[in-house]
Amino acid sequence: MTSAEHRPAAFFDVDNTLTRGTALFRFLAYWYAAQGRPAHDAVRERQRLKAMTTAGVSREETNRAFFRLLAGAPAAEITRLAEDWFRAELAQGCFFHEPVLEALHAHRRNGDLAVLVSGSFPAVLLPVLEHCGAHHLLCTEPEITPVARTYTGRLADRPHQPMIGSAKAGAVRELAAAHRIDLASSTGYGDHVSDAPLLSVTGRAVIVGDDPDLRRLAAHHGWHRLPKAPLPPAVPLPEPNPARPGALL
Repeated sequence: MTSAEHRPAAFFDVDNTLTRGTALFRFLAYWYAAQGRPAHDAVRERQRLKAMTTAGVSREETNRAFFRLLAGAPAAEITRLAEDWFRAELAQGCFFHEPVLEALHAHRRNGDLAVLVSGSFPAVLLPVLEHCGAHHLLCTEPEITPVARTYTGRLADRPHQPMIGSAKAGAVRELAAAHRIDLASSTGYGDHVSDAPLLSVTGRAVIVGDDPDLRRLAAHHGWHRLPKAPLPPAVPLPEPNPARPGALL
């Protein structure tokens, strides 16, 4: 620690940094399969969102577009399915990018706070946080109706939404101020150039993988590098049960 009151932290992007693959899309495939929907439905949605990015739509807007898929889904059902999905991923193995997971554990042993910073959402990320023993979660927060407890398809009216790009840096600064984190002695981890604002607010940064823009920044700033996450195995899918509450028939 830098003083009796301040301590360092390690801030981890999740998709393709701490984990292999994109948890949002992997959960989408699991959720659709649980509803009895054909596999190509999830593939089609992923391709649609990728096409938006290719066409120049910002990652912030494609993130919002993903959460529109949740409109009308009961929050409790999504939470339960996300827990089932995560257990299935763990049982299959190969969900985490081991060098980064080992780094997280090393930070915890050294007394650093561990913080997940992700464009994904709590239902998917909380099982990951609990498994890793991370201390805090900064993420995109979809809006949930207060009475019916269903997703609206919009994001909550809160700062730093969605948790992409500069929003990550802003959220990290706020957390640091609230929890007496010394950013100068902290470390950031990320795999995409959109993580650059997050990496830039910490005194030490580690890029994960081969993103060319991040590699240029790493060379300029002297950031460290860990290998790219291997491609994950196929998503383990549940047996369909379209009679579940919230199933889209």
